[in-house]
Amino acid sequence: MNDVHETIKEIKAKFRLYMNGVISQSMRDKGMGYKLNFGIEYPRIKEIAAGYQPDHELAQALWKEDIRECKIMAGLLQPADTFYREIAEIWIEDMRYPELAEYTVMNLFQRLPYASEVVFCWMADEREYFQLCGFLLMARLLMQGMVLNERSEEEFLDQALTAVEGDTSFVQRAAATALQKYGQQSRQNMRKLSKPLIMLSKSARAEAHALAAEIKNAIEYSM
Repeated sequence: MNDVHETIKEIKAKFRLYMNGVISQSMRDKGMGYKLNFGIEYPRIKEIAAGYQPDHELAQALWKEDIRECKIMAGLLQPADTFYREIAEIWIEDMRYPELAEYTVMNLFQRLPYASEVVFCWMADEREYFQLCGFLLMARLLMQGMVLNERSEEEFLDQALTAVEGDTSFVQRAAATALQKYGQQSRQNMRKLSKPLIMLSKSARAEAHALAAEIKNAIEYSM
């Protein structure tokens, strides 16, 4: 554990070298209230992380730090094979900002061997960050070529279309992205979305209306 402590001290020292006060202040102004936020852009965090071997103990210790860059790096350094579902859900419970969910899904969750099993549970969860991670993960899995069977397809479409008409903007957008990736898989999927998108375009909610148009345009552009 002492080695982990020393490694984290070393990582923090590297973060200080690249601290961007303007970006850090901008994030605080937008409500990102980490104990410490160096304001470092993601490519630089990824570059620093590349200097370390993936390590479960180090990643877990980094996640426990209330520091933006440490949490992002935790997802880069956590091995998938020792990251059990129980730990994944503890991490989700600890998320407070959409940015962290996006990076963690991209860097870690989409690599998990059980990703296709948990994605439906997370999308259906009442907690916002579970829904967010669920829809972000579904979008990634669809991009990897995951094909839904009839039952899972019906469940996904029901959850995603309901979420697009929901009250939480970042969940709405994640659900819309997942629907877009689904529609881009095939012309058959595009046709299955046609009627639901028409219904969404008539929604009384302005954001749902706008997202329906975005989904439709993105799918048609890709075909």
